[in-house]
This record gives sequence, structure tokens and C-alpha cells, in this order.
Amino acid sequence: MTMPILSTKLYIPAPRPKVVLRPRLNGRLNEGLNRKLTLISASAGFGKTTLVSEWLAGCERPVAWLSLDEGDNDPTRFLTYLIAALRTIGVNIEEGVFFMLQSPHSPPFELILTTLLNEITALPDDFVLVLDDYHVIDAKPVDNALTFLLEHLPPRMHLVITTREDPHLPLHRLRVRGQLTELRAADLRFTHSESAGFLNQAMGLNLSTEEISLLESRTEGWIAGLQLAAISMQGQQDAASLIKSFNGSHRFVLDYLVEEVLQRQSESIQAFLLRTSILDRLCGPLCDAVLLDPSSSGQETLKYLERANLFIVPLDNDRRWYRYHHLFADLLRQRLHQSTASSTGNEGRDVAELHKRASVWYGDNGLEIEAFHHAVAANDVERAARLVVGEGMPLHLRGAVASVLAWLESLPTTVLDSRPSLWVMFASVLVIAGQPTSIEQKLQAAEAALQGTEPDDKTKDLIGLIAATRATLASLVIAGQQTGEVQNLQAAEAALQGTVQDDKTNDLVGLIAPMQATLSVNQHQVETIIVQSRRALEYLHPDNLPVRTAATWMLGVAYQLQGDRTASSQAYTEAISIGQAMGNNIISIVATIGLGNLEEADNQLYLAAQSYRRVLQLVGDLPLQVASEAYLGLARVCYEWNDLDEAERHGQQSVQLARQIENTDRVVACEVFLARLKLAQGDVAGAEAVLAKTAQLMRQHNYVYRMPEVAAVQVLTLLRKGDLVAAAHLAQTHELPISQAKVHLALGDTSKALAVLEPLRLLVEEKNWKDERLKVVVLLAVVYHAHGEQAKTAQMLSDALALAEPDGFIRIFVDEGIPMAWLLTDAAALGIMPDYIRKLLAVFEDESSVLSTQPLIEPLSVREIEILQLIAQGLSNREISDRLYLALSSVKGHNQSIFGKLEVQRRTEAVARARELGLL
Repeated sequence: MTMPILSTKLYIPAPRPKVVLRPRLNGRLNEGLNRKLTLISASAGFGKTTLVSEWLAGCERPVAWLSLDEGDNDPTRFLTYLIAALRTIGVNIEEGVFFMLQSPHSPPFELILTTLLNEITALPDDFVLVLDDYHVIDAKPVDNALTFLLEHLPPRMHLVITTREDPHLPLHRLRVRGQLTELRAADLRFTHSESAGFLNQAMGLNLSTEEISLLESRTEGWIAGLQLAAISMQGQQDAASLIKSFNGSHRFVLDYLVEEVLQRQSESIQAFLLRTSILDRLCGPLCDAVLLDPSSSGQETLKYLERANLFIVPLDNDRRWYRYHHLFADLLRQRLHQSTASSTGNEGRDVAELHKRASVWYGDNGLEIEAFHHAVAANDVERAARLVVGEGMPLHLRGAVASVLAWLESLPTTVLDSRPSLWVMFASVLVIAGQPTSIEQKLQAAEAALQGTEPDDKTKDLIGLIAATRATLASLVIAGQQTGEVQNLQAAEAALQGTVQDDKTNDLVGLIAPMQATLSVNQHQVETIIVQSRRALEYLHPDNLPVRTAATWMLGVAYQLQGDRTASSQAYTEAISIGQAMGNNIISIVATIGLGNLEEADNQLYLAAQSYRRVLQLVGDLPLQVASEAYLGLARVCYEWNDLDEAERHGQQSVQLARQIENTDRVVACEVFLARLKLAQGDVAGAEAVLAKTAQLMRQHNYVYRMPEVAAVQVLTLLRKGDLVAAAHLAQTHELPISQAKVHLALGDTSKALAVLEPLRLLVEEKNWKDERLKVVVLLAVVYHAHGEQAKTAQMLSDALALAEPDGFIRIFVDEGIPMAWLLTDAAALGIMPDYIRKLLAVFEDESSVLSTQPLIEPLSVREIEILQLIAQGLSNREISDRLYLALSSVKGHNQSIFGKLEVQRRTEAVARARELGLL
């Protein structure tokens, strides 16, 4: 369920009949079109809205209009209406953006605005956006959103703001840059000629020049004062006396003239004006519902008020909806409270009854947010609570977070205790508002209030909601944490072992302890998510599908963090099924991403690719963070299939989207992938540059928990460069077992490599981590071969091929280089999986450095590369002969050929030269 859009907020006020022409101001407004912003700032009654609407009537540009009210302090509601206004002039924003805005997992507003700006840039014509009555905005997030819009405003767009006070926007910066046009009270005041035209022509009076001058001086050209005076003088014989009878401030003039205006109306019109002043917008049926006066028609009365120029403004072309001039409405409300208090002594109850009737009408007509506001004004807690809960989606998820939170904060503890559901709602709203510190306090208050209540379906559902909120709170605590943090701290402690105890090392030890405590807390939070999500699913009513689906999804996330992939997959699948049934795309999207990750971890590349593509289909053009996750997942799959062009395309899409999101570590994962891709493309320097930039980003944002995945690719880069000492240090520091094994292999110490890999293989088989198992057995095949254990080599290679063939793995073999190519050649000769091995060897041939990239007059052969690698590992000629089943004379012959092609005389020179050329 999305928030209904009030089309009246998007209505451009039509020019008034008998308008007073103001060419001097229209000229300044036209000049302002060459700048970013036109600001019209003056107190009430200076004709700001009227001026803009009359100017726009002669403006040839398309116009989007948004009339703001206090409800727009909610940033979700503000952006929803902003987009709705821009859609009226053809900005192509999908319906899904509205749904995304009103979901609990909405992306940062800057990201939505970026999408909006991109669509605006595509418009063919220049246009104007008007934000009317911006003074009602008192929310920093809305100011920040508009500031972002202004700073990135496309050239085709011009913004106009009308306000009673200057907004919290970078006006000074705009002013200095010549990007701001300003009209203020001094500019808006009527001149003598404008006053004359307004009073005698527009208002139908016949005042002398002296009377006009006197009235203008008394009102100081203030348009509202002139209009009230004109209405008071209509039909009076002695206008001069009236003009002389008032003076002083605007407030004095208003008080005096409103009394004059009201007294000149019939009792029924006075009653209509006062009682309907509680409404921000008026239509005939709504007025009838509030007044309950069968003797008069609300719609006819509204039309009369418009004809009488009684400060009423039409809000649509059909003259169905209206509003009072804001200043006039304020004064009418003041008179309403005064009149009800003096006549009945029960001011609050009478006005509350009017608000209650308005709330009922709005509710019956599907406008729940407006119904809620009037229920709050009526102090009808029961009705307000029902409206907040809503049908299908609570109000705070439909653009009313600020309003609902303000209401809940205003309620006495006794009221909240008498309705435990309000405590739970309070906690839920705080989650959405990003204020987690007092959530647990609200939940405990709810539990205390529930003590002794009858355990019916309603109470049980409330207990389930409490549990679901606790699970959500726990997930917020661990957001951004990764399992690699534990290894980081352990590595740090290991590195400090045996060091001299000085102030620096003591400081490091002091830092490690609280970080470990934090990790312990976060691991505890995973357990909390599981326990509380299970409790939520146990108690929640079967029909409470929105919360049940969210709890099921969180359960999947927690299981995934624990490494229980089977349970996680089951939870994700259930969340997807329920989410699709109820049309909740957000839950379906995030659960499908989780499922894709699990499928990838289970070596099910085809299923993973299908899941990631499904996510992108659901996301469409919406700027959701999970789109970055899906693109990165597809990039990894395409990389493994050796479709490097597609892998790079998806990887770039992923990183570009991730960069648009502030304060996210997703950029790190994207950049690490792109660095690995550059290695596969032979661009070692490019990989180094990407990793250096990524390391700087991590330091800047303290993404230390991402260091292991960066270090793993850095080790590969160092091995390519032949810097084995640095690679060994990095692999050891971050406790990366596979990286350590690769370093040991490069150093020729196959025993140490096996000492790392063999226990790791037992662990991953016990955990049934198929992705890690495949990585280990592939590397074990190479290590066993280098160690001279041919039977185990054959077994590991056979296992690896059996695991990899069903889903078409390629790069996991190719990235092991020439040793793997020779193993596969031997396997092909034995007739093992001929089609699959033929495909793998074809890739080796396509990109093998021995065929295409060696900077030598005569390239080394595959056999020579293999012998050169064994020489680099320190094996003697005899050991190489035994390892490769070659005659000793054949080995010596290959050595001479290698030395000749590399233009060296001895083994050490050959290894050094080969490393310089990137052959090892």
C-alpha cells in the first residue's frame, strides 16, 4: 500500500480575475530564470503565491508546482510529493520509486535524488519547479535533500521558493555565485499605482487619490491589509471614516479588519468560516461532514466565498477543492477558539468534535494521514492508534514518521501503559527514524504493560511484534560487521607476540581488547536475531504477513552469518515465497540476493546467476543498494565462466552504483573484484593501483574488517611480481590459509603448503562449504604434483573436476597457471572428462603468456615454463627428472634452451629474469 497523492498539492493556482499587473516584478522573475533559484521571502499577506501564479500564466516554460504543508516535514512524504509534482511535466520516474521510498529498507535520499536528477537531465525543455510555503518545513533532512538538489541542479531546471522566512539552504553561496534572485517585502509592497488599480478596479471601490494614499500609508502597501480594508468598505457610504479609524501594526490591522469582515457576513456564513477553519483544504462534502447543517450546501458556500473575495483560493480547475489564505485561516481559528470558549465554556470539546468529524470523513475517503492528523487534534487516542496501525501498512511507513513520532512523544506514560500496542509502535517508529538508543526501553515498557493481560490472539501478536523489533535492533547493531574481523584481531595479537613492551605496543593491546569485546557482543547479536526471530514467528498472527516475512528474512541473514547455509537457504526461500504472494518486492529482492549468495557458495553458478538476474528484474531502474550486490554477484559468476568482458561490465555497474551510496563498504568488495579481474587480464600494475586506492578508502572510513579480502588479492599481485617476502608477510598477518599455501608453493616449500591445506580441507568438508572445498582441492592438486605425490595429485584433480564441471567453472583452474595446464594435459591423455578438459585447455591456449605475451624473440614452451617453475622452487635436475618422469639428459637440454632464450648463464639469473618478465 502506497501513500495516496493529494492532487490539490500539485495544482498551479489560476490567475485571479481583474488582476493587478506588476510588470516590474515579472521582469525580475524573468531575469531570474537564468539563475538556479528565485527566492520570494516575505511575511504573510504580501501576495507571494498570487505573484508567482500570475507570472507563470505568461511563462512559456512547463511548470511543476508543490504546495507544502507541515506533513511534508517527513522527508519520505516530501520526496514522494516532489517526484509526483515533477511527473506532471513528464519526468519519467517509475512507480517503484514511490514504493521504495515508503519501505523500511529505502535507500539514502541522495541516491533517489540522483536518479531523479538523471531523469530531469533527459527532459527536452527548460522548466520551472515551484515550492510554495516552504516556511512550514522545519526538518533538517528535507533541507539537506533540497540542498543536494540545488547543488546538482540541471541547467534545464529553475527552482522558485515562496516562504515567510528564509530557508536553511546555502543562500549565501548561491548569492556569491550569482545563482540567486531575491524578492522581499520591500519589493512586494504595492506602489501607489498598484494600490489604486487593486482598490478601485479589482475590488470595485471608488476611492479618491487622497484616500488611496492614506490607506496605502496605513497599510504600508501590505496587500492583505488593503484587501481586508476593501472588503470592509464595500457597500459603505463613509469609507474615509473607516480608513482613518485604524492604524498601527499588521496584527492590529488584521484583528480590526477581520472583525469588520465577519460582522458583515450572515450568521450562517460566520459559522461556516469559523468551523471549517480547522481544515487545511476544503471541499463541499468535507465541509458538510464537519458542519452537519442540512440547511446549507458546503459546495455552494465555497463558491459564494470565492465570489466575495473572502481570502479563499481554488486548488483545482473544477473548483471542487479550496483553501483559505493561510493568514486568514490563522485568524479564523483564533476566533473559533475564542467564540467556543466564551459561549460554552467547553472550547476544547467543541473544537475536538469538529476535528473528529473531519477525521471520519478523511478516513472514509482513503486519506488516512489526514484522518490521523485530525484524530490527534481531537485528542482521540483510540482512533489515532487505529489509524497509525493502518490496514496492510502502518502510517509511519507511508510518509508520516515525523507526525507519528511527535504524537507518541506527546502522550503521557499512563496513556501508553493503558495501550501496550502504542509502546510497541513507539519502538517500531524509532527503528524507522534511526533512533535506536531508547528502543529497548519502549519494548520493556510494553512487556510491563502486558503483565496480567489475557493471552488472546491480539496479545500474542503483540508479543511477536516485540520479538521482531528486538531482532531488527540486533541486526542494526551488527550492520557492517564481517566475520573476518575476528581473524584481523587474532593476527594483530600474533604479530605483537615477542615484541618489546613499549608505550606503542601497550596502546595496541589496549585497542584490541575493546574491539574483541565488540565482536563478542556482535556474535551475541546474531544469536539474538535467531532467538527473537523464532519467537516472533511463534507468536505473530498468521495473517500478519509483513512482519512475518521480515522476521523470516532476518532469520536467513543470521543463519548465513553463522555459516548454517542450509537453514539460511530455507529461510530465504520462504521469505521470497511470502514476499511475492503479498507483493512485497523489497523483501523478495533482499532475500533473493541472500539466496544467490548461498547458491554461489554451493558452486551452483547457474542458479546464482538466475537469482541475481531476478533481482535486477525486480529492481528495474530503482537505485537500490542491492542492485550493486546483484551486479557484483553476476560479475563473479561471469568471471568464473571466463566471460571477462561481461564480468567487467557487471563489475563496473556494481562499483558505480556502490559509489553513489554514502557510508557503505560495498565499494571495497567491488574494487577488490576489479583488481582480481585486472590480474586475470595480465594488468598487474592496474591491479596494484586499484588495490592502493581501495586501501586508502578503507583507512579513510575505518573499514578494517574488509582487509582480509583485500589482502588476498594483494598476495596474488605480489606473487606475480615475485615479491615473495612481502606476500608471505601479508598472508601470515591476515591469517589467509589459501594465500599462505600459495606463498609456500612459490617458495618451493610444498611440505608447509600441505600442512596448511590438508587440515583446511577436512574443515571445509566437515562444514560442507562447497566453494571453499573446490578452492582447496584445486590448489592441493597443484601442490601434491609439486610435492611428487602423483596418486594424490590425480585424486585431487579428479575431485576438483567432478565438483566444477556441472556448473562450468573455468577460471578456478586457469588462474593456477602452467602447472594446472600440464596436469590437465596429462588428464586428457588418460581420457578423463575429455569435453570439459578440452574446454579448459582451449582457454589456456588463448591467453597463455608462452604463446602471446612473452617479450622474447623466441617464447618458452609449456614444458620449459614448467621446468623453470621447478627451478624457481629450488629443485635439482635429478629431482626435476623424477618429478616429470623425464630423462636427466632431457632436463639438462631444456635448461640450456631456457638459458638461451632468457639470455642468462645460470639458474639464479634465469629465475630473476623470468620474474622480471612476469613468467613466474
